[in-house]
Amino acid sequence: MAAAQQQALQKNTLYVGGLAEEVNESILHAAFIPFGDIKDVKTPLDQATQKHRSFGFVTFLEREDAAAAMDNMDGAELYGRVLTVNYALPEKIKGGEQGWAAHPLWADADTWFERQQQEQEMQRIQAENKAAMQAAEELHRKKLAQEREGEKEDELDIKDNPMAIAE
Repeated sequence: MAAAQQQALQKNTLYVGGLAEEVNESILHAAFIPFGDIKDVKTPLDQATQKHRSFGFVTFLEREDAAAAMDNMDGAELYGRVLTVNYALPEKIKGGEQGWAAHPLWADADTWFERQQQEQEMQRIQAENKAAMQAAEELHRKKLAQEREGEKEDELDIKDNPMAIAE
C-alpha cells in the first residue's frame, strides 16, 4: 500500500462488516472490548428501515489495540455471520468540503458555464497548436525534399561535366 494511503487510514478506527441484524452498538462494543479501551462504536442506520446497514465502526484509544482486534476478529463469527474487519477509511463528505446540503442546487450553474467556456477555449487553443505543428512539419518536409532535389542535381552536374570529374 502507498505511504499516502496508509497515512490516510485511521489506524484507531476499524470497519466491521457482515453484522447480523440482531447486533447493535452495545453487542459490538462487548465483542471488541477484550482487545482494549474503546473510544466509540457506531452502526450507521439506513434511513428507510432505521436498522443498521450490516456494518459498523469501532474506534479504539490505542492503535495497538485496534491492530490486535483486527488480527483476531477478521474472519471471526458473531451471531452466525462471518465478520470482515479492516482499518476504516477516512470519512468523506459528499460534495466537497461543506457537502451538497450546504448550497442550493443552482449554485453550481455559474461555475458550470465558466468551466464549459474554459474547456471550449482550451479545445480551440489545442486545435490552433495542432494546426501550427502540422504546418511546421509540412514546411520542414518540403525543405528536406528541396534539399534532396538539390543534392541530386549536384550529382547529375558532376556526371555530365567531364571537367568536374577530372577535378
